[in-house]
Amino acid sequence: MSDPKLTIIATKGTLDWAYPPFILASTAAALGMRVSIFYTFYGLNLLLKDTSALKVTPTGNPSMPMKMPMGPKWFKSIDFGPKIPNVLWNIPWMDSIATTLMKKTISNCGVATIAELRELCQEAEVKFLACQMTVELFGYNTDVFIDGVEYVGAATYFEESSDATQSLFI
Repeated sequence: MSDPKLTIIATKGTLDWAYPPFILASTAAALGMRVSIFYTFYGLNLLLKDTSALKVTPTGNPSMPMKMPMGPKWFKSIDFGPKIPNVLWNIPWMDSIATTLMKKTISNCGVATIAELRELCQEAEVKFLACQMTVELFGYNTDVFIDGVEYVGAATYFEESSDATQSLFI
């Protein structure tokens, strides 16, 4: 049997959805697995040199916990997520507020940034495969993406995943 191999398809490009593929890929690589991530559609945002514009959007995500990253302990323990109707998340600037709070929570908990996790993956030789069709569809110039990205078609992903012991769609 060949070495264990993990392939991941990353389709989402928000701040909260940036963490799962990088955490899983870096962990799998640390466990000795060969790993590749195929980025398509909004997942391409995770390959941008500048990820500072990635946001979190609680709209349509009623299970998203929204605890305050600052204030007294009793206040920080309240989960505001289920208490705020989805309609209120559509008020202008709510995505920015939720993003600011999420970034503060990430920092408070000592969780690595997206850039740090992405770099860890690259150091561990995780393959970053960007969907060439989506790059063209969205009119991206490849200069906006980090170094080390391979631009491939969907057929390459199927070839890459054909001997995978695990494949995930995120």
